[in-house]
Amino acid sequence: MKLSRFLLAPLAALTLLTAHAADKLRIGVVPGAYADSVAVAAKEAKAQGIDVQVVEFTDWTTPNVAVDSGDLDINYFQHQPFLDNAIQKNGYKLASAGTGILANVGLYSLRHKAIAQVPQGGKVGIANDPVNQGRGLLLLQKVGLIKFKPGVGYLGSLNDIVENPKKLSFVEVEGPQLVRITGDVDIAQGYPHFIVAAKAFDPSSGLAYSGIEDARFSIQFVVKANRTQDPVVQKFIRIYQNSEAVKADIHRAFSSDKRLYNLAWIKP
Repeated sequence: MKLSRFLLAPLAALTLLTAHAADKLRIGVVPGAYADSVAVAAKEAKAQGIDVQVVEFTDWTTPNVAVDSGDLDINYFQHQPFLDNAIQKNGYKLASAGTGILANVGLYSLRHKAIAQVPQGGKVGIANDPVNQGRGLLLLQKVGLIKFKPGVGYLGSLNDIVENPKKLSFVEVEGPQLVRITGDVDIAQGYPHFIVAAKAFDPSSGLAYSGIEDARFSIQFVVKANRTQDPVVQKFIRIYQNSEAVKADIHRAFSSDKRLYNLAWIKP
């Protein structure tokens, strides 16, 4: 009996060690609401046995490379159309394990108080990646500044514009950097959470916003395609989605303005 207990003790210790090792996650984010809300969830996850390391990136390319290579377990910065485009272009074996924030986009100006004041020949700041550029251009079309050729959707580009009555010119930059050039153009596509994070200007000062009709642009928890049902991943996502502290931090990060975001996992 003593021998049996002696043999079982190391096995039990090994089991506990393996379980502890499995309950670790490295999550890649971009600064602002995504990073902050994941950090809040990480504190709650630690109390529930998951050790979460949050890694911040300043671009929209490296987080997918890192998950695909196994350097990260999850990234949380992109919506499904962006992920689909990245998979098509780069052959990543990635998939969404769950849904997060729907960050509305806005049109911002530090020079003008209304869309109608944008002048002939004005400059427009727009995202340079295919999906987010299309989303910004659709909002410009919604307010009447441009018009796409028929049938063009969120993958539309500058080449798909068929009407540009004010002969606007476009300045293309990476999405997170749009906040930095808003003062240099007449109007710019903007992401409220990046504006809040940069403390650049009032994110509630937008001249127009997208809305829940943009649900396909909800930010996703992205993992390797074979880990979408990983129990530790799913446990963390449940913690994030059910946490009142996370919801409060998201509201703060979006300047306490419900026009700027939606909790896409909550069905209306």
